Amino acid sequence: MSTAKEHRVTQLHYSRSRRLLQLTFDDDAEFALSAEFLRVFSPSAEVRGHGPGQETLQAGKSSVAITRIDPVGHYAVQITFDDGHDSGLYSWRYLRDLAERQDHYWQIYLKKLAAEGKSRDPELQVLHFEP
Repeated sequence: MSTAKEHRVTQLHYSRSRRLLQLTFDDDAEFALSAEFLRVFSPSAEVRGHGPGQETLQAGKSSVAITRIDPVGHYAVQITFDDGHDSGLYSWRYLRDLAERQDHYWQIYLKKLAAEGKSRDPELQVLHFEP
């Protein structure tokens, strides 16, 4: 994570149509993070595991959206996604790190997906019916 001074989020705005969370920090730095990016990098134990090597690669999240954002004290938010995921607290420090290193994290994620033969797109389920 970033070792710079810890900054607080002063404004959050979620665009449902674009599925982008816009953040403004107390130093006036502005960033935009997609719902997919936030879901893939959820700080929850379900995603990150309980230690190194226990992470679960999140695939098929390209169309995920945020349905709710709840403040947690003065230091974090809890985000609920339309796939039902709602665990993990996004601290201001964690959001700043994600925002500042977004390109770096995204490239690593894409490489992991490719290495495991997985996709950002949701799995398609094909059903066959006989008349």
